Amino acid sequence: MTRKVRDTAIRIKLQEMTESVDMVKKHLPDSADSFRQLGIVKDGIYKRAEYAIENVFDICAILNADLHLGVPGTDENILDNLVQHGVLTPATRQNAKAMKGFRNIVVHRYGAIDDALAFSILGEHIGDFALFRQEVEHFLQSVNE
Repeated sequence: MTRKVRDTAIRIKLQEMTESVDMVKKHLPDSADSFRQLGIVKDGIYKRAEYAIENVFDICAILNADLHLGVPGTDENILDNLVQHGVLTPATRQNAKAMKGFRNIVVHRYGAIDDALAFSILGEHIGDFALFRQEVEHFLQSVNE
């Protein structure tokens, strides 16, 4: 099966994701208390995290469509398709599902976010984006050989 994927579009999304993650890392303070007091900078961190996560799911949707893996009903279906076809590992699927959950909290309950919990999640899982990028780049390399 020939796999024609929109390499350039995916790489642009990967770059946008990485730029957002780098901004989050740059502005994320050392403590939850400091994070809580950041004001508008904290809002920017949430927005950039949200944007990075949206890029993850945009990339997954592009891959699902370009590889003709079927019409998904949900983002979870897309992740499952990508794991079944060796694009992503099960661990990355779990990370992406957790990212989506975090994004939903940020988007839908913005005023009621537990900043300490969000700070902890960001600190522990910011590296998941790099792992996602590695897997996607490895896949792109394999289909372009």
